[in-house]
Amino acid sequence: MALPAAKVVLHGVRRGRGFSTTALLYIRGVPLGPMPNEDIDVSNLEALEKYRSFSRYFRVAEEKSKMIPWWPTYKKHTTPQQEPKIDIGLPRYLPAQKAISRERKEIRKQNLRNADLERASRLNTLLIPLDDVKAEWERTSAPYHKQRIAEHYGLYQDLFGDATFLPQVPLRVEYNQDEEHVMPVYYGNLITPTEALNPPEVSFEAEEGSLWTLLLTNLDGHLRDTNSEYVHWLVANIPGNRMEKGEEICHYFPAFPAKGTGYHRYVFLLFKQHQPINFTEEVRPKPCHSLNMRTFKTFDFYKKHQSDMTPAGLAFFQCHWDDSVTNIFHQLLNMKEPVFDFVRPPVYHPPQKKFPHRQPLRYLDRYRDTHEIIYKRY
Repeated sequence: MALPAAKVVLHGVRRGRGFSTTALLYIRGVPLGPMPNEDIDVSNLEALEKYRSFSRYFRVAEEKSKMIPWWPTYKKHTTPQQEPKIDIGLPRYLPAQKAISRERKEIRKQNLRNADLERASRLNTLLIPLDDVKAEWERTSAPYHKQRIAEHYGLYQDLFGDATFLPQVPLRVEYNQDEEHVMPVYYGNLITPTEALNPPEVSFEAEEGSLWTLLLTNLDGHLRDTNSEYVHWLVANIPGNRMEKGEEICHYFPAFPAKGTGYHRYVFLLFKQHQPINFTEEVRPKPCHSLNMRTFKTFDFYKKHQSDMTPAGLAFFQCHWDDSVTNIFHQLLNMKEPVFDFVRPPVYHPPQKKFPHRQPLRYLDRYRDTHEIIYKRY
């Protein structure tokens, strides 16, 4: 009986998996935190609480989505947490939330007691004073909206690196076209070089006795160094909001985005000075039609005078090439106009087959010499 048993054992070993190919056992450790749906009793699903409505389910789902899990997620790998940027702007004075809510309640009570407003609203004749709405927006939410727009367009990164500021001083810039029409500068609107040919009218709210500096720079227009800029206008030591009384360090130069370079960002920056500043080293001759002398970096300019000025206002527009740029290059800059074109690579064709199978009739035309004359071509 021993011999058949041995044969059976040997036969089983031969048929079984050898020790060299056995799978390694994975030792599972203790989780570092609670697992998802750990508190749900799967054996008794009928006892679970029913939502009965989608709104309740959606509310609970939003609360769960805001909870930060302890395990590494895909979002943590793709969007790493960024370090907070340095705030170089004016100090912020935030009113108390209780005072804001109290003021809003008072305004609401007054509106509810006003019979004329109720009648106009019911008859669809209520007129909303847009000027008052804009003034309220400028006073409350406008600086934060402008900051978000500037971050979206990458202005802070290209101007100050890892720093940012809250544009608390409203900056109004308008290009006069004729006696009746003006082209305002908002926050990223399109303005052609023809419309920006002459110096704009700039106004802002300022206290009596304060000093300001206005800068206009092109972040995308340098022809040789992508990290440099061209200064288009620089006026310093402006008393109050009287631009004509300021010291013009560099006179205004019209926008000249080169052909084929897309949209350029032209940024107006308003700095509040703590004291009069001597800008002798930054003074450009008048007229200044040299691109080398207009090469500029806002980061270095602010780093040099950061103890005497603080950024307070911001406005910018986008500009692309038109026919007036050609005249600026030829007449003012006295140089040939650079034109940037996209050089398309040659069309790729796979190696030609001697006996093409299931190919169209024009298969051989792909591999003909382009200068060869082909008659009766399909």
